[in-house]
Amino acid sequence: MNEILEGEYKGYTVDQMLGHVFISKGLGKNQFELTKRMVKSIEVMTEDKRKSATSAVGRAAVGGLLLGPLGLLAGLSAKNVNIYLVSITFSDGKKCLAEVNDAVYKALLKLTY
Repeated sequence: MNEILEGEYKGYTVDQMLGHVFISKGLGKNQFELTKRMVKSIEVMTEDKRKSATSAVGRAAVGGLLLGPLGLLAGLSAKNVNIYLVSITFSDGKKCLAEVNDAVYKALLKLTY
């Protein structure tokens, strides 16, 4: 949980501390804070939206690889309370798909208003 599954920053973790959201590759390595200026939008993936998100994130991924296991992950995440599968669109047009807990999700939402 709290990791980027596909797209930009795949394999990184997403954490929040005191309302601030951080993306990092490992214990403090390649860590940076997400700001309102960096995030264009956050969208929770539902069953209806997962195919279009998979397509959008897939196009943004290096090499345009298809995102095979995302359908399964979206289905599993939708059944877990307080676990969200979110699509993050950055201001520079890059995208990623992350699975996050309630605390990270709420901190991410604050970046969009």
